[in-house]
Amino acid sequence: MEAQRLDLPIGGMHCAGCVARVEKVLQDLPGVQEAQVNLATETATLHYEPATLTLDQVVQAVQASGYQVRLEHTTIPVKGMHCAGCVATIERALRSVPGVVEAQVNLATEQTTVAYVPTSVEVSTLRQAITRAGYEPLELPADADLASQQSVKVDEMQALQRRFLVSLGLSLPVVIGSMGAMLSWMPAWLSHPLWLCALATPIQFWAGWPFYQGLWSTLKHRTADMNTLIALGTSAAYLYSVIATFLPGLFAVGHGLHVHVYYETSVVIITLILLGRLLEARARGQTSAAIRTLMGLRPKTARVLRNGVAEDVPVEAVKTSDLVLVRPGEQIPVDGRIVEGHSTLDESMLTGESLPVEKAAGDEVFGATLNKTGSFTLLATGVGSQTVLAQIIRLVQEAQGSKAPIQRLADYVASIFVPAVLGIAALTFVIWALFGPAPSFTFALLNCVAVLIIACPCSLGLATPTAIMVGTGKGAELGVLFKNASSLETANKLQVIVLDKTGTLTQGKPAVTDIAAQRGFTEADVLRLAASAERGSEHPLGEAIVEAARARGLTLAESQDFQAMPGHGIRTTVGTQTVLVGNVQCMQEARVALGSLREAAEALASDGKTPVYVAVHGRGAGLIAVADTLKPHAKEAVEALRALGLEVLMMTGDHQRTAAAIGRKLGIDRVLAEVLPEEKSQQIQQLQATGKRVAMVGDGINDAPALAQADVGIAIGTGTDVAMEAADITLMSGDVRGIATAMYLSHRTMRTIKQNLFWAFVYNIVGIPIAAGLLYPVFGILLNPMLAAVAMALSSVSVVTNSLRLRRVHVPRA
Repeated sequence: MEAQRLDLPIGGMHCAGCVARVEKVLQDLPGVQEAQVNLATETATLHYEPATLTLDQVVQAVQASGYQVRLEHTTIPVKGMHCAGCVATIERALRSVPGVVEAQVNLATEQTTVAYVPTSVEVSTLRQAITRAGYEPLELPADADLASQQSVKVDEMQALQRRFLVSLGLSLPVVIGSMGAMLSWMPAWLSHPLWLCALATPIQFWAGWPFYQGLWSTLKHRTADMNTLIALGTSAAYLYSVIATFLPGLFAVGHGLHVHVYYETSVVIITLILLGRLLEARARGQTSAAIRTLMGLRPKTARVLRNGVAEDVPVEAVKTSDLVLVRPGEQIPVDGRIVEGHSTLDESMLTGESLPVEKAAGDEVFGATLNKTGSFTLLATGVGSQTVLAQIIRLVQEAQGSKAPIQRLADYVASIFVPAVLGIAALTFVIWALFGPAPSFTFALLNCVAVLIIACPCSLGLATPTAIMVGTGKGAELGVLFKNASSLETANKLQVIVLDKTGTLTQGKPAVTDIAAQRGFTEADVLRLAASAERGSEHPLGEAIVEAARARGLTLAESQDFQAMPGHGIRTTVGTQTVLVGNVQCMQEARVALGSLREAAEALASDGKTPVYVAVHGRGAGLIAVADTLKPHAKEAVEALRALGLEVLMMTGDHQRTAAAIGRKLGIDRVLAEVLPEEKSQQIQQLQATGKRVAMVGDGINDAPALAQADVGIAIGTGTDVAMEAADITLMSGDVRGIATAMYLSHRTMRTIKQNLFWAFVYNIVGIPIAAGLLYPVFGILLNPMLAAVAMALSSVSVVTNSLRLRRVHVPRA
């Protein structure tokens, strides 16, 4: 076979050694005839045999060697998809394009996401592949304005609704006319086959035209989908009826049958299927309600200060470094930093937390959050696609468009489903025609049509993506962002969750927790003296003491003769008093008598706190305990994770004694203490080596290696670009209960997917044999094709409706 050339952009190479390593990796792959790597252009050129080696294997080999293949990703909306068979056809067509690494088609969002090598393939080639497969790639970009996307959906919905209403209006007299023998009052002409044919024909060829379009497209491309089954089934009933109408002797003479027409069968099937698609389309529209809500939050205008004059401009016209005025009751138009004023903000749309947040000069604020009380001026730092809201929308859209691993089984079944159903329908016809009771041809025809109509790959195609869309959308409402469907599924399989201490379980900065005073001093005296002494200090413990004094409204004095003793403490003069602030070694060197303060310090240290002694004129005045305090709901979050069956561990660089004390407070039995930052990923590896699936929870930046190593990395309380890109799951607020929320949503979403897949499979496994007449020999039961149409229409609607229940999920608290 002729070798194929591939130019692969490679990232992460720095020297000739990198070049040699990548070349060796590529040359060792089976099917590679030649491989050359150019460091200057950062490109690998190889000639390989496509029959032996796939592009995906090449990419995986390069990535496994520690380098990156620079792939492009594009999302293309696709028109004309109706079932899982359509999904399989488009994915197969795209993956056959040289240069395409991965193609995922989402039936619920009607979009395809393609990862490809930009040096080998262009987006126009991908569109051509979709067209050749028989579907229409839309020019509308996936990130187009919401109104543009919705207008396309509305037009399609209205066209579908018109076809349904016309079909319903014409099919009712057909059904009534077909009951002529049972309705003595009805004029004979209403049940005449010619009248029924005149009514049924526009239904068959106008209302049912989309099915014929789909059939013609699949025939041209030698594929089959849901349209194939519907068009063949209804056409069989209609054509039989037409022949029986105009050539009645053909059947009467040839088969000795009483001539009967089945116009009502074909028109009712078309009407019911159109109704099912209409209900399904409306239900599917509700699955993206979360995205529409997020997009609807974006303000339309902003009040900008330009040349000292405030003017209202469209929010799209705001630039970084613009000064924006925000008044009470207004939405903040863009991301920024307050430079003047203060207020209380409702950030629930971002974090999921309803409690208002105090903001003052220097604090960051985010676009689309609500200003409750005061007025302020902000300096714009993030506009347009750079705002946190825009990033959230993008992440949710990407997650909703991705495919969960559990979908693979449904995809495989869908790829062989329609051809298999066509085979079963043909076999059903032959068996009934040869061995069925008289009139055998009629039985054969009706059972064949029933098999074609009841088969439903639609429900298989919708089972996973609809649940993913609703689950990720619900997560966004609660401040939980899933990066993709794979992370949502993997979170459901976790067994161990490792919580970083600083910034995750604790506030991330030290604070004063306890104050003890010796006789002759009050707690206020001790804190005031220590804070006055520490005013010029940049040490975190000193800053915590100063902040505590200011929070209590204490007046601080100027200090003189400041002397720092690194690792021990400080000595200074406050007013007329010589003040010494430091640890026990500092006090011992100064020969300060500590008395009962030593016992109090030991008790505080055993509780995970850092004791700071205060001495005045060489005498112990008091003791201040400083600690990185726990977040308000940390213990509750740990209990909630345990309730979900997870083993909870804490990892920290603190000493074992301090870490154990915090672990006891939280109810965490296993604590990994004195772990250096570079050792965190090794700890995750060791846990994974025991065969368990492990999640790591950290700040998304400092813990990046551990987050990457874990099966699921969770970034908490960040909302930054780095965190959201690095983590599998991002929690927009600092509330650690969001971890349990993410786990619970994963459990509920996966349970819904399994329910959907179960009923979709069971429906087809049970429905098709019944339609074929399996129950007739024993029970004398046959499935009317019209009832088959009802069942088929309801199967898709039931799957989508079951997924929509996730919108009402209430996350329990421990």
